[in-house]
Amino acid sequence: MSLRVETVMLGPETQQYAGEGQDVTFVGGIAEAARKAEELGFDGVTTPEAGHDPFLPLTIAAEHTSRIALGTNVAIAFPRSPMVTAQTAWDLQHLSGGRFNLGLGTQVKGHNERRYVAPWTAPPGPRLRDYLLCLEAMFKSFQNPKEPTYFEGEHYQFTMLPPFFNPGPIEHPRVPIYLAAVNKYMSRLGGELCDGLRLHPIGTFRYTKEVVIPAVEAGARKSGRTLTDIDLVGAPFLAIAKNEEGIEAAKTALKQQISFYASTRTYHAVLEFHGWEDVGQQLHDLSREGKWKDMPGLITDEMLEEWAIIGTCDELATKAKQCCAGVFDTVLLDLAPELRRDEDWVKETIAALQS
Repeated sequence: MSLRVETVMLGPETQQYAGEGQDVTFVGGIAEAARKAEELGFDGVTTPEAGHDPFLPLTIAAEHTSRIALGTNVAIAFPRSPMVTAQTAWDLQHLSGGRFNLGLGTQVKGHNERRYVAPWTAPPGPRLRDYLLCLEAMFKSFQNPKEPTYFEGEHYQFTMLPPFFNPGPIEHPRVPIYLAAVNKYMSRLGGELCDGLRLHPIGTFRYTKEVVIPAVEAGARKSGRTLTDIDLVGAPFLAIAKNEEGIEAAKTALKQQISFYASTRTYHAVLEFHGWEDVGQQLHDLSREGKWKDMPGLITDEMLEEWAIIGTCDELATKAKQCCAGVFDTVLLDLAPELRRDEDWVKETIAALQS
């Protein structure tokens, strides 16, 4: 089974998950990272919203690449009005020559209200449905200025677009939308309305197969599609090293990352699926106390086996295909910095996954 292969640009490293901040970014570094990802053979590069705006780096990436797909992984929807998101996505689609895909997620109520200082006006699922339909109406209106398509939903109403403010038609007006999903509702919604889903790595392989994929399939049927019409993008956790000795260090770093995500109650459906709900509550309590470095100790090696691809560099392609076959269409490799520097190995691994 062949897989499309993506990577992440400006993604968080271990120290960020441990509460120690993050590195400063520069324009030149963004351009070089994008060029390098394309040269190595990746099919796509994505940018997260993890302390920085996810759209801005893709403008630079669009200028310095010609083939590779560019996507947000993911932009947080509710702090941005649909028009703000639609205009940004439209411009990026135009500037990239049709290579942009819009990845959207909701984040949780606390982060929306307290970090983004954005109102949480309704349950996220129904509100996001309105948001997606509103975006589609805006894209149609941009492409057909003389016959705008308006939208009036429960949560969003788009009823005015004077010609002065319409960005106008572009060569590639189809902006693919990908939805971040962990739980059933978002999985169904993505299957119904979106081009693909960006599945959070906190969803184990077994949880994805038994919970997420049936929900995506049900959503696809609702819109007259099948599962094969949806691009399922997996970003499995990786504990990969050049030798057996390095694997233990990689597992330690990965436990820090997993414990960060597993502390979020919105993701506890995954932990409950595996009978780990007590661990989830303990992680949540530690996160509220700011005890980030104490959290990895709650993630056992047995739990890691459910979540991650673990092995040496030489084993990554084979193990990734074994784990991802029949689960994902596209796999995102978030490789540790020391592994990314071995460019020959990266090229070989990408080629093996694509074959």
